[in-house]
This record gives sequence, structure tokens and C-alpha cells, in this order.
Amino acid sequence: MLVNDLVKYFKLLGLDVHTTTKARGHQGFFMKNRIDISKNLPEYRIVPTLLHEFAHYIHSKLERDINKTGGSLEVLFLSKNPAIKDELIKVTHFADGNSLCVRLLEHKARVKDKIKQLEKIIKADYPNFMRSKKFREFDRYIRRSKARYLLKYDRVKIIGGFFGTREEVFTIDNLEKDFPDMPAAFCAYIRLRSVMRKQSRITSRISRYKKYYERPTELFARFVEGLYIDKEWTQALAPVTCRIFYDLLEDGHFMELKNALQMAGVLECCPV
Repeated sequence: MLVNDLVKYFKLLGLDVHTTTKARGHQGFFMKNRIDISKNLPEYRIVPTLLHEFAHYIHSKLERDINKTGGSLEVLFLSKNPAIKDELIKVTHFADGNSLCVRLLEHKARVKDKIKQLEKIIKADYPNFMRSKKFREFDRYIRRSKARYLLKYDRVKIIGGFFGTREEVFTIDNLEKDFPDMPAAFCAYIRLRSVMRKQSRITSRISRYKKYYERPTELFARFVEGLYIDKEWTQALAPVTCRIFYDLLEDGHFMELKNALQMAGVLECCPV
């Protein structure tokens, strides 16, 4: 069985390989000569994940501290060709659909629509309202209202009375019930502030994911993974990168990776 053969080969190289852990919440994990593969992976994902983590191991032999620095494509491919990164990003999107952040982008689009709806409610009473400027009418009103606490949080608990015996809980969803005298435009503005916070969090998450997926060591690992998943399509997506990669592979630059790819059947029709 290919999985067992790869694990045996990796162990012969001195790697500590585990296939019955949670891999720190990931599909796989590599650090300090140890490879963990999640026990929860479906069978079809085990080999590509093993190759992915082995690619990190090979990269760590070429360049130190890749877990901290993210590595360098120039060190990996001995080239400054800008096409390499562009092609590797395409392969990454193919090999790992999560890298496209589809759900987050859809969520961001829904939040954007919600912002437009709330702005429409506000502008019905305050046509000159702009998010980028102070909403002075609201600011004057909110000073006298406990709803001001909801400008930063969606739910607040206010403790008062002697010895803290009285508790009041206010939420974004219950604005009209908790503050029946508040104008609709002001309720909409408080909700707008909440939705804008959500938009900011989504944007930050997308940015973090993009930064992670575009780390050179991750681009390289998913390139190796892509070669196993569908070599022909990976070569079509990354012709320049593949040509450089195969030349370096033949020259021994990627060391034991050549043997692993041969075992996995990737190099049967490898261009020369």
C-alpha cells in the first residue's frame, strides 16, 4: 500500500511519522523532523497530505526556519522568475479549494448588502449621512442612552444598584424593545456599526488566509501535492515552474523528493 511505503521511506530518512494524531487541528503538520497526519483524514487525502508535509521537510533542508519565515521561492527554485509565484498560486487554488476563501467572500458580500440596506434606512431621515463622517445628530442623542454601550459590542450586561444587585442586558437584536423611543435611523446606525465590525473581521480573516497560502513553503508544498493529484493539469497551470522544477529534480536539488515522487507514480512520464 502506497501510504505504508511512503511512511516506511520517510522513517528510513530519520523522520518521526505519526498517522494517528489530530495534527494540531490541521490535515497534516511538519516540524523538527516530525510529520503528523490527522487520523480524521479520508483515505484519498492521506497520500497527498504525506507528500505535502514531506515537501516541507525537503524545503527545511534547503532553508532554515521555514515555519517562522515562510521560506523563499528563490531558494527553492534558484530563480527570480516572477511567473513562478503566479503559477504556484494557480496550482494552490486547484489543489486546495479553501485557498479561494469562497465562503468568506460570500459572507463578505452578504455583509456589504446589509450595510447598504441599513444606510438606506438612515438616509431616509438623514439624506446627507456618510459613514466616513461623524453622525452628529446620533452622537447628541446617544450620550443620554445606555444604548451607547452597543456601539462597540453586540451584547452588554450592565450591573448597577447597591452591591451590584441589578443587572440589565441589552442586545443589538432587541434594540426596539429595549429602547422603544429610539428613532429607526438611530437603531439602524447602531446595527450598521455592528455589521461594519463584522466586515472588518471577515476582511482580516481573508487577509490572514491569503498571507498563509502565499507563503513560499506552502506554495511549494501544494505544488508537490498538485503533481500527485493531477500532474497534467498542474503542468498546464504552471509550465514555467514545472520546467524549472523537473530540471532541479534531475540535478538532485530536491534530494529525496525525487524518490518519493517516483514511489507515488508522479515521475512515470516526467519530462526530461
